[in-house]
Amino acid sequence: MGDYLNAQGFTCLGIRLAGHATRPKDMVRSRWTDWTASVEDGYNLLRGVTERVFLVGLSMGGALSLLMSTRLDAAGVVAMSTPLELPDNHPAWVIRLLSYFWPYLPKAKGDVGADWFDKDAFASHISYPLNPIRSAAELKAMLGRLRLALPKINVPVLLMHSQDDWYVSPENMPRIYERLGARDKEMLWLTGSGHVVTRDAAREQVFEAASAFIRRVGE
Repeated sequence: MGDYLNAQGFTCLGIRLAGHATRPKDMVRSRWTDWTASVEDGYNLLRGVTERVFLVGLSMGGALSLLMSTRLDAAGVVAMSTPLELPDNHPAWVIRLLSYFWPYLPKAKGDVGADWFDKDAFASHISYPLNPIRSAAELKAMLGRLRLALPKINVPVLLMHSQDDWYVSPENMPRIYERLGARDKEMLWLTGSGHVVTRDAAREQVFEAASAFIRRVGE
């Protein structure tokens, strides 16, 4: 997605969040405030080369983009496959306690990659094979802050979600949309894609929609 947007003339920075793209046990050590700090660091780097910065994120990255738009001077937000809350009803402190006994859970209940429509894209996709339970507690705590922040968001927002997403229920998107304080807000439903809409079969539609949104808002 960054390559596509850069080819359209945008300056892009892919942020590696704290605890990501290393080892699962590094994720266990990171807290949700470390993830927001990663976003802030990336934002400040971009502000060194451009006046307007859009926050674009997938899944937890979408939640971070929305939350941080209330803390940073962002021009707009593109949030994809974004959760509003986790399906687990346990409070964050209970999940943290459980993590001492069960540090990890498998990432998927069924066959790995079964929810992907583009199997070639899945074959080259890299991700942790396990979900650290402690990180789920951190995500739950962060989503609590997001729910409080949604009415305060006043920048333009584009939400995208696939109706075929098994990982984050599609019902999350309209629930986020309803709570947004922004007047300029859009929802785009996708089909023929799993959770990772930026890499699955509908990716070109995602890229084009994000580019059009950024151009419209940035004019």
